[in-house]
Formats: sequence, C-alpha cells, structure tokens
Amino acid sequence: MFKNLFTISSLIAAIAVSSSAFAAPKTVTLDVPGMNCITCPITVNKALKKVDGVQEAKTDFAKKEAVVTFDDSKTSVEKLTQATTDAGYASTLKVAK
Repeated sequence: MFKNLFTISSLIAAIAVSSSAFAAPKTVTLDVPGMNCITCPITVNKALKKVDGVQEAKTDFAKKEAVVTFDDSKTSVEKLTQATTDAGYASTLKVAK
C-alpha cells in the first residue's frame, strides 16, 4: 500500500512539473515615460532581463515603452514594473496580450 501511495505522489509531482513546462508565455507592453536619453532603453532592457522568467525584452526609445515576454508562472507584471522602477525608470502596464 505504501509503495502505491509513493508511486501516486511521484506521478502527481511529475504531472505538476511537466504542466508548468508547457505554460504559455505572456507578453505585455509597459509605458516607460522616463526614458529621456538614448542609453535609457539599454538600462531598462538590462533590468527587465534580470527578472527570473523573462524570455525577451525589447525597448523602444521613440515610443517610450518596453515589450516583455515572460513566463507568468515565474514572474508577474508587478515584478517587471518593480524592476524598471528599481533601475530608475517607473513603468506602468500599457497592453496585455
């Protein structure tokens, strides 16, 4: 009986791990109005890429925004905006896809 219980718990754990591996990435656009110089997007981009779960970050100086693709099981929009704020550039959610 204990052997069967151990096998069932192992199976449940394996399913939980494998289902998170197939989590769909989420993409959001952040308004970053404080990007006022040509190097600002580099700083914002680096800050976003340091956040665990971020798969891609693209900043646009002209639009003053950042488009971020991330695993929402590992991070959140709040953590993304906190990362830009900590780097000196407050941001807010613009568009979620």
